[in-house]
Amino acid sequence: MAETHRLSQAAFDRLVEEHRDLTTRGRIEIADKIEQARLLGDLSENGDYHAAKEEQGKMEGRIRHLQSIIENSEIIDGSGDGEVIPGCVVELRYEGDDFTEKLLFGSIEEKHSDLDVCSPQSPLGQSLEGHHPGDTIVFEAPNGARISVEIVSVEA
Repeated sequence: MAETHRLSQAAFDRLVEEHRDLTTRGRIEIADKIEQARLLGDLSENGDYHAAKEEQGKMEGRIRHLQSIIENSEIIDGSGDGEVIPGCVVELRYEGDDFTEKLLFGSIEEKHSDLDVCSPQSPLGQSLEGHHPGDTIVFEAPNGARISVEIVSVEA
């Protein structure tokens, strides 16, 4: 069974648009590149042809990946009441630190800024989801250390 991807409406819309663009404009452009490279002659030693075919393979892989995400996605209501949900920006303060850190909470597909992404499947992400500003959570890091973190703010 395919993994369910929990996405904000904005991230879902971006992925649908990228898929549409790649399956239309992208495929036409790569077909043109391949055709132009074929006109250069012997395909066995034609670097342009091989580069275009490699680019086509990567693009088709991305199209299949996007299709899978779109087909297996769950749209998360982004209205939130300050709750940590996919697509929100969470400001955290680790125990003992004076400074805070902002993270985008959700799938890497949510990424739309220069913020680091905190996956809901990560140990921190599993502990954060569903909590609110002011909550302090404790999670176990991959190295076994128990880490305490305070949720300072949550932005939709």
